[in-house]
Amino acid sequence: MQEEYNIEEKQVEQKIDWKAFLSYKWVVKNIPFFLFLSALAVLYIYNGHYADKLSRKIGVTENHIKDLEYEYKTIKSEVIFRSKASELSKAVEPLGLKELVQPPFVLNATPVKK
Repeated sequence: MQEEYNIEEKQVEQKIDWKAFLSYKWVVKNIPFFLFLSALAVLYIYNGHYADKLSRKIGVTENHIKDLEYEYKTIKSEVIFRSKASELSKAVEPLGLKELVQPPFVLNATPVKK
């Protein structure tokens, strides 16, 4: 009987009195900790929003880079096509220029004696 009574006392002692634990004094004492936790929560939310915004920005930049790469390849192929000898001759024909059929000749400059 005595042992049962001791066991019940230990169980009663182990129970926490929540009313005393969450008293006004305890809450006021822990206000700095609550403020710290709320600041951490705000920083956590801000970090999530910042990461989302940054990932969207990276996606837009990647798409812009792909567009510029396609444009570069298109212009490069067009320049290579237009720089062929046959295309150049077609382009300058309206100006009255024709392709040479004879090799160019060298002018020899001789000094003039007085």
